[in-house]
Amino acid sequence: MTEDYNEIFRRVKDASRTIPSLTDWERSEILCKIAGEIEECQELLLAANQKDLDRMDRTNPLYDRLQLSPERLGSIASDMRNVASLSSPLGEEIERRTLPNGLLIRRVRVPFGVIGVIYEARPNVTFDVFSLCFKSGNACVLKGGRDAENSNEAIVSLIRRVLSGNNISPDIISLLPSTHDATGVLLNAVGYVDVCIPRGGRRLIDFVRDNARVPVIETGAGVVSAYFDKSGDLKMGCDIIANAKTRRVSVCNALDTLIIHRDRLSDLPVLCERLALKNVHIYADAESMSVLRGSYPESLLSPAGCDTYATEWMDYKMGVKTVADLNEAIRHIAVYGSGHSECIITDDGSVADRFQQEVDAACVYVNAPTSFTDGAQFGLGAEIGISTQKLGPRGPMGLREITTYRYMINGNGQVRP
Repeated sequence: MTEDYNEIFRRVKDASRTIPSLTDWERSEILCKIAGEIEECQELLLAANQKDLDRMDRTNPLYDRLQLSPERLGSIASDMRNVASLSSPLGEEIERRTLPNGLLIRRVRVPFGVIGVIYEARPNVTFDVFSLCFKSGNACVLKGGRDAENSNEAIVSLIRRVLSGNNISPDIISLLPSTHDATGVLLNAVGYVDVCIPRGGRRLIDFVRDNARVPVIETGAGVVSAYFDKSGDLKMGCDIIANAKTRRVSVCNALDTLIIHRDRLSDLPVLCERLALKNVHIYADAESMSVLRGSYPESLLSPAGCDTYATEWMDYKMGVKTVADLNEAIRHIAVYGSGHSECIITDDGSVADRFQQEVDAACVYVNAPTSFTDGAQFGLGAEIGISTQKLGPRGPMGLREITTYRYMINGNGQVRP
């Protein structure tokens, strides 16, 4: 079986060397053709997706992530055209200098080569990964979850069909079986896969980091907080908290914990009013519980437990934590945050500055919801993941973040003494 996988990896590796020779215009044209095919083949894609949906309980928080619709497919096609319209980073000259001996040294962006991506029940990721990889000159090996296997097979088949029809090797994208064994083989594909990116929950990310022999760009779980400061505007706070928590609960930028300054506890029922309309279950500390009792539905209130503030809910659930001041809020985030996205709601500029300077996360917001942590929202076209690590790319990863660089040195006969 390993020999079969190695043959797949070999074909992808060989095909990856052909992508940089395509012009940026040619790569963009292919992406636009695939976008058109998405729109033409909606019924086929939705039928495959329905097979996956039929196997999942509708109450599962991942159901929303898994589900495709005509509107979502239209948005995916639009995002692909947007990626096609972006400038390719390939060949971009990062640095140029001439040494005293006359050697010209240039640092130029080049593709990684082959990018492996392991992800769960999100078929849109298949399109996003391919569009970003192809535009940036990379091939990709995909390992999706069993929950989305029919959707992913239909998507990859569509992409490969367009590639073949335009005389481009379909092996620049390959979908592995949705088995645990395939994950292990991909993580050990030394010499074939240049970097691996996991997209999913904490268990998946930890497994990839702990077992990979190929380099890994870690995309951390999104344990996300919003701090409502002593000087926070109440209406703004209501808007931001409702949007961050309830826009889409199953995504990694959704709000998990509301931290509130003790002096503003009397405003907590108003801040949570719109959450009750969405049946958000609140897990509150003692101080916030005493204020919410009687004003928030009793059936949606529970005391906070030992794991409340470290939980990425991906559901209509949220923790509430009362703090005495900014220092305590920052300490709370340092203990429980995952380095993904954090937010403060405040009218005090000095407090906002301290929050952005001292909170250690890839994305730190002032008076805006964490729901904006998204490659498309950041103008990157799409994202291959949101990196929470500090070594290498951080935050939403677009085209530039999935390239590396090469030193190119030109001389005219110089020799080293």
